[in-house]
Amino acid sequence: MTPEVTPEALVRDHTVYSCVMGSRAFGLASDGSDTDRRGVFLAPAPLYWRFDKPPTHLDGPADEQFSWELERFLELALRANPNVLECLHSPLVERVDDTGRELLALRDAFLSRQAHQTFVRYAVGQRKKLDADVRQHGAPRWKHAMHLLRLLGSCRDLLRTGELVIDAGADRERLLEVKRGEVPWPRVKAWMGRLADEADAAAPGSPLPAEPDRARVEDFLFRTRRASALQAYADHEVAQSVVRGGLVG
Repeated sequence: MTPEVTPEALVRDHTVYSCVMGSRAFGLASDGSDTDRRGVFLAPAPLYWRFDKPPTHLDGPADEQFSWELERFLELALRANPNVLECLHSPLVERVDDTGRELLALRDAFLSRQAHQTFVRYAVGQRKKLDADVRQHGAPRWKHAMHLLRLLGSCRDLLRTGELVIDAGADRERLLEVKRGEVPWPRVKAWMGRLADEADAAAPGSPLPAEPDRARVEDFLFRTRRASALQAYADHEVAQSVVRGGLVG
């Protein structure tokens, strides 16, 4: 019987990749910025041999910490989920093992022109929230406005160059002015509009492929799951050998 594995143990003992995200990864942190941690854990194969499957994602155990099970993370990355794609490109890696290094080596397999639509859909949803803030409170949440501008710029540059860079770079000071509420909302809206238009213009001629490399990613998942199953079998054989040795002794 496979022993129970707690959510905390999944993150503590089975994380293959973890990084810092948010303002600190984007080069936009201030003294009071949170440290947002994101990670990927590989649930051991025996946990899938039960009726109750392991979780696809977990909050914690630390504050501002969130982790995905590897398969769920890969699914979201193949769909060009902005948060997941950016997680793979964080400059602040805190933990990585051999499986995590192979995951990072797959970064280009997830990038495709699909990112245009997913980033734009995400931006539209965030923009609606900012507009609602303006209607209700007379101003948007400036920090969220700053992050939306950075995301739109990142999307535009991804479509232009084929590379995803999440650091704010040369726009850092302008973005921090937005965060401090020093830029009028009409100017911020106009900036968002320009970035969206530039992303639209870049999409047709983007060097990115039309689709992600699903076969390459699936091969990685298959080999990783197989290795986990073989390790579980080997551990079981060792345990059985110890039991048999104890009975003989």
